[in-house]
Amino acid sequence: MGRKAVFFICDRHDWGHVSFNVWDILREEGFLDGEAGFTFDGGKVMKHIDEAGNEYYFAPTKIAICLDYPHYLPEMNEHFSDFDVSGMVTWHEGASAPQNVLTVHSLGDVVSGIYDPADPRCMRNLILGIDRERQALRLDDYSVVTEATHWSGAYDDDSDPSLLIKFPVPMMDIEVGSDPASWDDMDACRALARGLMHVFDDDGLTVHNLLCVGGIHFQPDWAEAVFRQWDGQTFGITHIIANQWLVDGEYENEKGIARTEACISAIAGGVEAIVFHDKMKACYKDLVRTIGAEYDIPIYKHQRLRNPETLEFAKH
Repeated sequence: MGRKAVFFICDRHDWGHVSFNVWDILREEGFLDGEAGFTFDGGKVMKHIDEAGNEYYFAPTKIAICLDYPHYLPEMNEHFSDFDVSGMVTWHEGASAPQNVLTVHSLGDVVSGIYDPADPRCMRNLILGIDRERQALRLDDYSVVTEATHWSGAYDDDSDPSLLIKFPVPMMDIEVGSDPASWDDMDACRALARGLMHVFDDDGLTVHNLLCVGGIHFQPDWAEAVFRQWDGQTFGITHIIANQWLVDGEYENEKGIARTEACISAIAGGVEAIVFHDKMKACYKDLVRTIGAEYDIPIYKHQRLRNPETLEFAKH
């Protein structure tokens, strides 16, 4: 029996970046080949079924759903609440953001301790799938990376982060970044569009789920770990708690314990180890030690990811 994915994609050419290119590419390449039989945000939802029976739904939107969750949430739950995974296609930008990246990240408002459900295996499938398409298109100047957990809706003063967990399906932001040249790069958008169709393509490796704590927003150690394989094993990377939000969320006190517990609970299958960036302040290392002891799972410095065969993992 096939699985179901839905991708929310703004198809308006007069709003935003990247997403309308992705929509047009999906249509051009034949993935918008069926109608789902209902609308979303006033537009027809399109549907594709692959050879394995997996179903992919493409929901057109007028803006990015994160910018108006109260408006979109009822329709999201009405049509997609029983799906296996979901994603929002958009663009990435930022004053110090890396250039020429294809990014996938989990959602959450780390400061308030609200974490969206996360599926490590599907997220890994998607990242690897996008990277295969990047290589096929010879986009050698691009890299596929993950980012620290965040939610773009949190930057709106009127937003309510608790809305995130009212949609029960694991969601990822899927982006091209981080400047106008990349947003308009049709091959980059094509790699991302084609990559969506790999979210259920599983290589069968044993996935060890990690919680990553510390580091910068685009921490290379976490991104590189997604691609590491050894002896039929690999890492599952979803929620990443970056340094800046450890501070803002006061993770050094009792709030931090409760918020980290909420993060672990949001990861499908739990976690088998915690990996922390060695340059974190001592108070956050103490947090990691406390959580590791509470859950009886090992903790490791980030450098240990480079030699995964030396690691041990908790058994669940």
